[in-house]
Amino acid sequence: MPHSEFASAHEERRDAALAMGGPKKLQARADKGELNARERVDVLFDKESFRESGLFATSQFDSDRHATPADGKVTGTGEIDGRTAGVIAYDFTVKGASSGNVSNKKMAYMKAMAAQRGLPLVYLAESTGVRMPDIMGGTGMGGGNEKTRFLRRRESPWVSAVFGYAFGSAAWHTVSSDFAVFRKGAVMAVSSPGLVSRATGQTVDREELGGWKVHSRITGFADAVADSDEEAIELVKTFLSYLPSHNGEAPPVAAVSPGSGQKAQELTEIVPVSRAQVYDMRKVVDIIADTDSVFPIKAAFAKNMITSLVRIDGRSVGVVANNPMFKGGAIDTDAIDKVISFLVLCDSYNIPLVFLVDQPGFLIGLEAEHGRAAGKIINWMNALALVTVPTATVMLRKNYGQAYANMGGGLTTDAAAAWWTAEISFMDPRSAVGVVHGIDPDKDPEAFERRFDEMARESTGYDAARVFGVQEVIDPADTRRFLIDSLRDHQLRRTHGVGEHLLSSWPTSW
Repeated sequence: MPHSEFASAHEERRDAALAMGGPKKLQARADKGELNARERVDVLFDKESFRESGLFATSQFDSDRHATPADGKVTGTGEIDGRTAGVIAYDFTVKGASSGNVSNKKMAYMKAMAAQRGLPLVYLAESTGVRMPDIMGGTGMGGGNEKTRFLRRRESPWVSAVFGYAFGSAAWHTVSSDFAVFRKGAVMAVSSPGLVSRATGQTVDREELGGWKVHSRITGFADAVADSDEEAIELVKTFLSYLPSHNGEAPPVAAVSPGSGQKAQELTEIVPVSRAQVYDMRKVVDIIADTDSVFPIKAAFAKNMITSLVRIDGRSVGVVANNPMFKGGAIDTDAIDKVISFLVLCDSYNIPLVFLVDQPGFLIGLEAEHGRAAGKIINWMNALALVTVPTATVMLRKNYGQAYANMGGGLTTDAAAAWWTAEISFMDPRSAVGVVHGIDPDKDPEAFERRFDEMARESTGYDAARVFGVQEVIDPADTRRFLIDSLRDHQLRRTHGVGEHLLSSWPTSW
């Protein structure tokens, strides 16, 4: 066969693969304002940097050979702001991006490559799940190798963007990822609404089953929410900018934003001295961090606890903070899960941690106990004990009970400071008077006041400093300076900013 015929045949095959599910399906997506898989890849990567792997793959079954270009998955590598990353993009125009044996091999190849070569891996997720004809029967079920398919050791970051339906591996990869953004309208569940309805005999609403509101507010699987495909992918890129390409290097250092640290004096205006008054801790985080560098994680889930990636002096830092605006800053079981997940993320990728504390303790009661609060509290303590990145704590106002230790007190972090407004004790003194003496302040105010003074004694930041419970008592305006200096003092110099990753195999979901 002449060379020209080989070239012509090659172009025909290439064009067929790039045509995906055909012009009608592609146009239908465009009409709805949804990008197709290849368009999403183009948005993700720097211009003309994508290198595809597996373009000519198809189903292994002859009956589906011409109906499965790239076998429904677009995979390869490219550059994101000049750094190499891998991608697995689900092509919904090809059999609903269902997973067959060949596309599973493509995905396994990319996962292994990312882990071995130190590349972030991005999932652009949208799938109906497994390709049923391929998996039915003993030969279908028995032919797989599932042992380590979804094992995470966090050698390099996994990031997911969920667009439409996400069932099967699209869901499994999303909940296995270090960061997941859901486009509004996306639905992720173990099974489709139709299958659930047939199995239960009940009509199931897809949004109620696993819509973006459910996963951002109730399950916490959604770390962020986007209005469009483009915004979702932009959030993926922004998240990766805070992380190293792999766990064997420190995160990248950015230029310090103009104006950073210049609003420090406003902290005393934002945070009232009276612990009975609420305020929004997010404003404190904004002032302490470099200007416009705050990237919230799970912002709509467990709002009483803030977890955000930020930059302080140009360096990536993870912030864990109570927010008195919600539940008075008390810590419930959802907040515990949120914090543990964040500790795992930061320690796995060499990101120092900062705790900003203003909390009345763990939320108690039937719901907390039935929600396994005791076990979760100790899981948090175990995770914190395994953290090997630099850590620092700042106690702003109230800091009570066991949560004192969970939030970085009791020498559970490398450095600790208290604002001169801090109040540290086992319990709110008012509650302690009732517990210990049974005095009602309304019935016997004089006795209550006397016992209150007794219970409130030696509870200032200076009292904690006297026994070296904190290393410094600081002016609120000096908080950013304390954090910069403390994290610098505790830098992992011997390992060039790389921790021990003792949490790297911690379960990815709760």
